[in-house]
Amino acid sequence: MPQPETVRTMSSTATTPRSILITGCSSGIGLCTARGLKARGHRVFASARKESDVARLRDEGLETVRLDLDDSASIQAAVEEVLVATGGTLDALFNNAAWGLNGALEDMSREALRAQFETNVFGTVELTNRVIPVMRRQGHGRILFNSSVLGLVALPYRGPYCASKFALEAFADTLRLELRGAGIQVSLIEPGPILSHFRANALAAFQRYVNVEGSTHEASYQRQLVRLQKEGAASRFTLGPEAVLTKVIHALESPRPRIRYYVTVPTHVFGYLRRLLPYRAMDGLLSRSG
Repeated sequence: MPQPETVRTMSSTATTPRSILITGCSSGIGLCTARGLKARGHRVFASARKESDVARLRDEGLETVRLDLDDSASIQAAVEEVLVATGGTLDALFNNAAWGLNGALEDMSREALRAQFETNVFGTVELTNRVIPVMRRQGHGRILFNSSVLGLVALPYRGPYCASKFALEAFADTLRLELRGAGIQVSLIEPGPILSHFRANALAAFQRYVNVEGSTHEASYQRQLVRLQKEGAASRFTLGPEAVLTKVIHALESPRPRIRYYVTVPTHVFGYLRRLLPYRAMDGLLSRSG
């Protein structure tokens, strides 16, 4: 159930409709954001990797494009399709698409790490770099990155995902500095646990890339498998994707968007503690949080 403040924010009407391309709209945060921004009067281009998801989004009245971040040709085609539809402009990009790979780093192959970075970092960077010249020409734009609390702190058995989000944080921070004076605002959204299909996707990736049998971490992996297989299981701090939508609305519509938007209690807590605690104390805390 959204908090009262969330309901008020989402029910108001946007004063200036903007065009926005959103990645990863098949479910969860991307789908919620696409629906919410469309309801506010914005022109939303909802993208997904699978053609079946694109068709489903189209059937519910969203403008859609197929976009696979692992495929440069798909990225180029998607951007061109959006620009044809808008007459060559784009007000905003929300880089939301990502997936998570669980497992100890010592069990990760180069193939596994490459796959994690292809989507979460390389594809996201390539898409962003195709949009920046458009925004430079028009003299304005908003670029939003959906990062994570795990872009602020690292947890055991989340190394590949954490590394990809740490990289995304650095990319966004650098880009923000390099775009000073261009009229392009860069914001990071940093959620903790959000209700989505993330757990199911993480389970599929784990089963594909991690060899459990014989690993030093086999006992821990068995516990993780039990947790990942609990579809719909959520911690008491888990929020619905509407919590992220609220922050996206502010980042898109505010005359002075924030650089970072914390979402959920864990993000606020860990964001504070990492500045307060000595490294070894933080390590002790995080080792018990995995």
